[in-house]
This record gives sequence, structure tokens and C-alpha cells, in this order.
Amino acid sequence: MCDRQIIERIVAAVAPKEHQQLVEIGPGQGALTSELLIANPQLTAIEVDRDLAAQLNTRFAQYSHFKLIEGDALKTDYREFSDADKPLRLVGNLPYNLSTPLLFHLLGFGDLITDMHFMLQKEVVDRMAAAPGSKTYGRLSVMVQYRCVVQPLFQVPPTAFKPAPKVESMIVRLVPRAKPALAAENIALFENVVNTCFQLRRKTLRNCLKPLLQTEQLDALQLDTLKISLSARPDTLSVNDFVSLSNRINCLL
Repeated sequence: MCDRQIIERIVAAVAPKEHQQLVEIGPGQGALTSELLIANPQLTAIEVDRDLAAQLNTRFAQYSHFKLIEGDALKTDYREFSDADKPLRLVGNLPYNLSTPLLFHLLGFGDLITDMHFMLQKEVVDRMAAAPGSKTYGRLSVMVQYRCVVQPLFQVPPTAFKPAPKVESMIVRLVPRAKPALAAENIALFENVVNTCFQLRRKTLRNCLKPLLQTEQLDALQLDTLKISLSARPDTLSVNDFVSLSNRINCLL
């Protein structure tokens, strides 16, 4: 990233404070890192590339509290950064080819995290923030919105990078919910229901749920008090609808 104004806008959006537990994922050559360190000299960074890690250690050697972890952000246990006295905040330019699995990994630590500010491909942010009924609404939308408040902040043009990528980027803020609006009684089942339904998103709910339920269970689901029609398509259901659906299925299994 080479656009100074964009870097300043990102730092302003994050608004880091000294003594916060700030973790940067994928610092690369340190364009954002250098600005974050000015506000918070205790920054921790995670970089998988050994050559870049060596460069970063040399470049920021004067910051005695700067900590660089050479490792894979997708395999990192973020509980090791948890400190009851310091809110855990994440920031970074996530690798576009790994953004979805990395987001799902990070959501598992939502109870420890105050907020996350990421640069992602605009298409991914659009999917995360999508509303029911839109073409971009899907599994990622439901699972992220179940756990977080999604706030798209601003676009980043390709010209902000050297070399310029062929895609538009966007900064997004994710704020983990203290508790969901409606809690899933069986989170694994909830995830399975959402995943199964969106794999068959053009079909009705009845057809989507056939891999999970017997015919008599589907009939019971249709006839009970659930205010969701099994003739509806998955992309018309809200996050709470999916929670209600999975909770009712949980009672039938």
C-alpha cells in the first residue's frame, strides 16, 4: 500500500490508543504498521512470510515493545493475546484468497475481541453486509452478521497499491456482539443448516433440508408454529429466521 491518505484514513478509523492490545494481521512491508506504532508502540504483528518478517524486525527494531510473530494467521490461537485489562483489537489487510476461512477462524474468538478493522476485496465486504433477498446474501452474510455488527467504511482504489490489483478493496469494521439477538441452541447445527441451505440456494427450504431431516420431520416442521414457509428460498430468510429454523430442527432431532 502506497497511498498516504488511505493509510491515514485507516488509522483514523481504527483510532488506536496506547496500552490497547492491538494485533495486526499480515503487515507486509509495514506501511500501516509504522503508523499504528506511533499510536500504540506495543503493537503485535503476525506475518507468515519469513523474508518480510526479517525486514519488519529490522525496520522496527527501535520499538522495544513491538512484537512480531512469524506464523500463519489462519492457525493462530488468538486467546494467547487475551488480557482482561486490555481490549483485543485486530487490524489488517487480509489475503484475498484466504479471507473467508480466516474470517470464520477469527469469529471463533469473538468473545475476546472488541473490534476488527480489515481491508478486504469489496466483493467480500458486500457479501458480509448483504441483506436478505439480495444477490450477494449467503452463508457468509448470515454467519458474520450472527456474530458481528458489520460496518463497511470506505473503498480503497487499486491505485492505492503498487502494483495495482485488478479488484476494488474496502475497509470494514466488525464489532463482535456480546450476545446474538437470538441465540442458536446448537451452534454446530445452526452452521450446518445455513451451509446446507445455501449450497442449494435456488431450491425451496423443504428441498434444502431433505439431507438433514426425514420426511415426517419435514412434515412436522411445516405444520408447527414456526413462522417460516418451507416453500421459501434460503436467500429470503433473515439471520434470526435461520436461528429459529435451526432451533426448531434441534427439537426434532
